[in-house]
Amino acid sequence: MLPFYEIFAMKFAASHVYHVYNQGNNGQELFKTHEDYKQFLSLIKSYILPYADIIAWCLLPNHFHLMLVVNEKGATPHRQGGITIDLLTNGFRKLTSAYAHDFNKRNNRSGSLFRPKTKAKDLTAYQLKEDGNRNDYYINCFYYIHQNPFRYQLVKDLSAWKYSSFRFYSGERENDICNKQLAIQISDYDETVFPQTVCCRIPDRFLDFLEKD
Repeated sequence: MLPFYEIFAMKFAASHVYHVYNQGNNGQELFKTHEDYKQFLSLIKSYILPYADIIAWCLLPNHFHLMLVVNEKGATPHRQGGITIDLLTNGFRKLTSAYAHDFNKRNNRSGSLFRPKTKAKDLTAYQLKEDGNRNDYYINCFYYIHQNPFRYQLVKDLSAWKYSSFRFYSGERENDICNKQLAIQISDYDETVFPQTVCCRIPDRFLDFLEKD
């Protein structure tokens, strides 16, 4: 289980929208097999969904992205040992710890699997500070997460990547962990144009913000 100092970067506020991401320590591969991806998604259901609605997700061989809206329970303070953290932060601690434990066991390895701190960017806080459309940060994050398999040259067609919410929003998959109604509200999602608009170029200022650690 990760030490508490490794999760202090996150503090979640209810009703805020976040871009949450992490990657393998020193570029370590996180997902080697289809079963690895499936297990991580199962752990997200157990440790994250009770505390947040997921808007978009993408798992890649050495990193992951989530866009989510925190619920009241997720922002609730939780006493863990001598430290008080919110329940969603504790959920991410459990998610990465549980997955790393099982991954190491399956692959006969030891040591850290993820980078020490899972990052969470508060898109709500930023969009409230900026001029322009109310949902600019939400829309561009929504597109950015779905573009990742193409950006990393894993596929030429986003439909070919199974490990993201793209197929759900393009109408190719019926069920998913995402809340489509919230995506409509905050990301201007429209299934009839999504497969085309998701590939649109993201303005530099949003791209710089989303990719900067």
